[in-house]
Amino acid sequence: MNLIVLTPDKEVFSGEVTSVKVPGTKGEFEVLRNHQAIVSSLKSGKVRIIKEGGEKEIFNIGSGFIEVINNEVSLLVQGFSEA
Repeated sequence: MNLIVLTPDKEVFSGEVTSVKVPGTKGEFEVLRNHQAIVSSLKSGKVRIIKEGGEKEIFNIGSGFIEVINNEVSLLVQGFSEA
């Protein structure tokens, strides 16, 4: 599935991933291929992605939103920093 991570200033990540774990305001959850369409708010915390090749990447966000539609995942976030 394709993931794009945007801040108000720039695009910080774009690429193919197999998994995205995010800090939802009602609890942490993971998005995998063919996930049901969803829009959810995110709280401050760690985002973990696993790229197509198996490489993990972790970064911190201040808050934001996630949208998942047809294997297209968009994270619109504030306060992005490398973990």
